[in-house]
Amino acid sequence: MRPRGGEGRGGEGRGRAGGALGSAVMALSAGDEALVRALWRKMGSNVGVYTTEALERIVLAFPSTRIYFAPLDLSPGSMQLRAHGKKVAAALSVALGHLDDLPDALSALSDLHTRQLRVDPTSFQLLGHCLLLTLARHYPGDFSPAMHRALHRFLTHVAWALASPCG
Repeated sequence: MRPRGGEGRGGEGRGRAGGALGSAVMALSAGDEALVRALWRKMGSNVGVYTTEALERIVLAFPSTRIYFAPLDLSPGSMQLRAHGKKVAAALSVALGHLDDLPDALSALSDLHTRQLRVDPTSFQLLGHCLLLTLARHYPGDFSPAMHRALHRFLTHVAWALASPCG
């Protein structure tokens, strides 16, 4: 189940996540979910394009993350980076379809990234930040404060699930 907690200001649910992130994970309201789903539908088949751009941003803005992509050609627009961007897009789409049980839905990816690849949990948050910037750039008319909050909460949930110990 997704993290839930008591009611905060304005009726926003607040949850506390354990795991590697150790920070508060805000529960998505029905309105948040609706906003994220609407943007996802609008992006359509371009989700991979935007996740690729977010990957390009993370390796440029946060060079320490390059270590996790060592075998890939990290030049902008490379086939390998685009292929990985499509994998990220697919994982985010799976996450959006399983908001009520993200840890289970993303357990294989969590295991791969945390146990085998030993990705620093902060990197998931950084990628989420880069994706937020990318989506704000491509969808400025849709990127209201409410959309920003909804996407931030969604991406925080995904980062929490990926960083959480599984099994």
